[in-house]
Amino acid sequence: MIEEPVFIGEREISVAAIAAEAQHHPAPSAEAAWTAAARALAVRQLLLDEAERLEIAGEGLTDAEGRQLADEDARIEALLAREVQTPQADEETCRRFFAMHPDRFRTPPLVEAAHILIAADPADDLAMGLATGDARTLIRQLQADPSRFSELARSKSACPSREQGGNLGQVQPGQMVKPFEEALFAMEPESLCPNPVRTRFGVHVIRAGRRADGRALPFEAVHQAIADYLEEASYRRALSQYIAILAGRADVRGVDLGVVDGQLVQ
Repeated sequence: MIEEPVFIGEREISVAAIAAEAQHHPAPSAEAAWTAAARALAVRQLLLDEAERLEIAGEGLTDAEGRQLADEDARIEALLAREVQTPQADEETCRRFFAMHPDRFRTPPLVEAAHILIAADPADDLAMGLATGDARTLIRQLQADPSRFSELARSKSACPSREQGGNLGQVQPGQMVKPFEEALFAMEPESLCPNPVRTRFGVHVIRAGRRADGRALPFEAVHQAIADYLEEASYRRALSQYIAILAGRADVRGVDLGVVDGQLVQ
């Protein structure tokens, strides 16, 4: 990775400044963190330069918790409040979005779940193989006598849920690790998964209990959430367009701003 300064016109953003900023941009690689930092600092400088050109000050501005903003942050906040304005999402727009995306506005499905965990390190093939064999034995025993699930969970499971006979209660999407969740929600109610399920914790024997499918929420319950979402999306588009205009006027070198996300100036 070649580390180079960024220039906004004749103003330089130094390699040292970008390196310091990169610490605040978690990324899968050092290069990605550097690029994110360079873009963030370039956008910030574009906005500060525009605030200076328009003679915009931000005295007295505070954050959401009532703390006074630093001078540069206040000037950017005042600039954006003046230059980036978007309409409020009216009820008709919100109802149209609600009608177009019915699956977004449902309560999550719930499944009663229980399991027996045979702990093993996924990186240890031998351990996982032995755990899978133990799980298959348990599945055969439960297929022969389903009433033994609680007994076997208490004696065999490595999960604290063994104290409740393996019972995990009602589970909704997003609460369990992906392989477990995929198996659970693919099962019929009141059934035993016929195959062991491997996760990062080891190998699971899974039983599904009663299932409650999600229900549609009324528009009134989600009206404000829809309005907030639409207004936020509209603001981000407008902000991206505004920064693109500023970048087009300036001589930006050393970084490709591309499509600018609103998070860069938060």
